Amino acid sequence: MLSVELHAHSSLSYDGRDPVEHLLESAAAVGLDGLAVTDHDEIDASLAAADLAPEYGLVGIPGMEVTSAAGHVLALGVTELVPAGLSFQEAIEEIHGQGGIAVVPHPFQKSRSGVLAKISQEELTAADAIEVFNSRLLTGRANRRAERFAHRHNLPVTAGSDAHICEMIGRGVTHVDTDKRSAAAILAAIREGHTSVEGRRTPWHISFRQAAGGVKRRVATRVRRMLGHSAD
Repeated sequence: MLSVELHAHSSLSYDGRDPVEHLLESAAAVGLDGLAVTDHDEIDASLAAADLAPEYGLVGIPGMEVTSAAGHVLALGVTELVPAGLSFQEAIEEIHGQGGIAVVPHPFQKSRSGVLAKISQEELTAADAIEVFNSRLLTGRANRRAERFAHRHNLPVTAGSDAHICEMIGRGVTHVDTDKRSAAAILAAIREGHTSVEGRRTPWHISFRQAAGGVKRRVATRVRRMLGHSAD
C-alpha cells in the first residue's frame, strides 16, 4: 500500500507559492510515498518534480490541472501540455491519448471551477476517477456529494490536499493498493479502483492566506505582463 499526494501546486501555478523542491521535502517529511505536482495549465514544474522525486525517496507522478471549457480536470501521467479550453470530453481524450488518467477534482464546488457547473452528472461519469476529498473545501458538503456520486457510479476515488503552499502537502492522501513503486503502477491501481482516501481539512485561516497570496501573485503577474507589453 502506497500513500500519495495527487493534487498540489508549485510556484509555476499562478496561485502557487513554493518551488518543487519544497513540495518534495514536505511530502517526504510527512511520510508520503509519491507526489504529483498539478499546476494550472502548466507542466514543466511537474516534469522536474517527477525527475527529482527519487532523490527524496518518492515516486514522482507527472501531471497538471487542466482548465477545460467545463472546469478543472487533473491530468495524471501526462508528459506534454494538455491545452486549456478543450471541452470536457476532448480534455479526457487528450489525457488518454498520452496514456494518462483523468481525475475530476472538487466537481460539486462550482465556485472553484468544478465541472458540474457546465456539464451533466452523466457526462461526469466519463472520468477515470473522482476526487472525493479536497482539503480546501470549508464545510465538507461538496466532498460528501462527490463521494456519494463516485460510489453510486462505481468510479474510483482519490483525495488531494490541493496545496498551494508546501505546509499543506499531505492533508489529502490517496492510499493506493500496490507494492510497486512506480508512477505506472500507481496510475493503474487508481484506474482499477484499488484506492481509499484519508484527509484533514485545511484550516480556514490557512485557506484564506493561500487565497490572498494567490491574488497578490496574480496581480503581480499581470502587472509584469502589462509592463512587458508597454516596453514592446
